[in-house]
Amino acid sequence: MTSFEASTGRHCHNAVSPLHACVYFAAEPGDELTALGLERGPMAYLAGRAAPLGVVGAGTVTATFYNFNPEHVRRYVPAAWAVTTPEAVLTARLRGAHRTLRRLLGEEALTTKAMTEAAELALHATEACRREARPLYAANAELPVPEEPHLALWHAATLLREHRGDGHLAALAVAGLSGIEALVLHNATGTAPTSALFMRTRGWSARQWDTARDRLRERGLLDGAGDLTRAGAALRGETEVLTDRLDAAPYDHLGPAATARLTELAGGFSRTLRAAGAFPAVHFGKD
Repeated sequence: MTSFEASTGRHCHNAVSPLHACVYFAAEPGDELTALGLERGPMAYLAGRAAPLGVVGAGTVTATFYNFNPEHVRRYVPAAWAVTTPEAVLTARLRGAHRTLRRLLGEEALTTKAMTEAAELALHATEACRREARPLYAANAELPVPEEPHLALWHAATLLREHRGDGHLAALAVAGLSGIEALVLHNATGTAPTSALFMRTRGWSARQWDTARDRLRERGLLDGAGDLTRAGAALRGETEVLTDRLDAAPYDHLGPAATARLTELAGGFSRTLRAAGAFPAVHFGKD
């Protein structure tokens, strides 16, 4: 049992995570990575997120990313490492994060007391993150903490996001959901990225998406219209509760008051990101 409501950690994660995730919808990181010779799009994304793991093959990336088509991953990994190195990619992605946050938040916000406080709180939370069975978190945890407050916060947000993400993948496995099934079920909530975005970025075809949807209908998790059934909603709820349990340590370590403060500060920055168009509405919602 945790010292306070487990969903409190989820709320904090939801406030902090956009500070990391905004880079996936921005042009700047792609510009930095393509300058290394990587192809814009899937190759740059896969190399950028996998770089902390080092020079790894498609099997490792597929396993740790969970919901990508293995054939899609094999098109770009390990080919990316014939073009550049993980070390160069890590430097480029940090430059991309800096440029993205500077544009979306404004130059003045990057060195405010609020930014410094948020970074300190988020980094403090990461002190309790566990590395066991969390490959993406553990790999990112080996990287140095940037000195600039906004990049320190971006780094901490990355650690917290990957820590929760690694645990969430374990919860999906417990639920018996394949990678594409997890995407289809998530899309059915109406709050996730569209199926078009999922298929384009994860490399699934419309036929594969429909087949996965049919399997979920057979399990009673989706109805004929592709909406969540009561059983589907219950399974998603159970998955989130298990994810909360697996991700409780950093927020227990931070404590209720500091967690609430981090949620407040990060939430303010995330609202600014959204208002600046960091997450285009066209990419979200049930089809």
